[in-house]
Amino acid sequence: MSEVQLILLFIVAAITGMASVLDEAQFHRPIIACTLTGMVLGDTTTGVILGGTLEMMALGWMNVGAAMAPDAALASVVSAILVIVGHQSIGAGIALAVPLAAAGQVLTIFVRTITVFFQHLADKYADEGNTRGIELCHLAGLILQALRVALPAVAIAMVAGTDTVNNALNSIPEVITRGLQVAGGFIVVVGYAMVINLMNAQKLMVYFFLGFLIAVFTDVNLIGFGAIGAICAYFHIKDMQKDIAIQEAAMTGGGGGGGADDDIDDSDLM
Repeated sequence: MSEVQLILLFIVAAITGMASVLDEAQFHRPIIACTLTGMVLGDTTTGVILGGTLEMMALGWMNVGAAMAPDAALASVVSAILVIVGHQSIGAGIALAVPLAAAGQVLTIFVRTITVFFQHLADKYADEGNTRGIELCHLAGLILQALRVALPAVAIAMVAGTDTVNNALNSIPEVITRGLQVAGGFIVVVGYAMVINLMNAQKLMVYFFLGFLIAVFTDVNLIGFGAIGAICAYFHIKDMQKDIAIQEAAMTGGGGGGGADDDIDDSDLM
């Protein structure tokens, strides 16, 4: 691996580490982190495939209060490195992502504990009216989160692909790797279940079961599913607009002689 790739990998890993606490740009999500890592390492296709699979596993991972979810950032970057540089299979990368996410969870708790010092220091600067000091405290916490992912990623990238690492990975019994792959499949289902429970949208369940039945009994590809989903979304939005118009008409007492009905008819013709 060239020095330029190591520098770019350090930058990408640092961004994913910071994004894991910022949550705004979502760079820590597997589909993005693995894709960027694959681009840096020269194998974007493998990065996208691995990231898409891990994204389904991490779909329901989220921090709730003080409870830390498994770390998708570290798992995504390191598993992509082991698959691309270490010449491991996609299945092996998925299996390794599960313990890596657990290790990252412990590591992020450790880093967040350290950043408590900066929180108290920021309170002190706030009492003094030192806004520059508060900004530096925020930056220090972000830098720690960046190094939390960047340093292990670069360290593993420097040794990945060597005979020692490959022999160690290949020596893992198949019963363990297969077990982790099966567990990863269960995590996908759990992730979808968590998201559905949070949405609490009973009206959307019919589309979920429709997609499930189509996937099981037909050979429709992802492009076809995308088209079906777009069509279903269009008609669902139209039904929502109609329901809103009816509710507004009921609240206004008919809108003065059927004005609301005219609006509904016009929207139906669009």
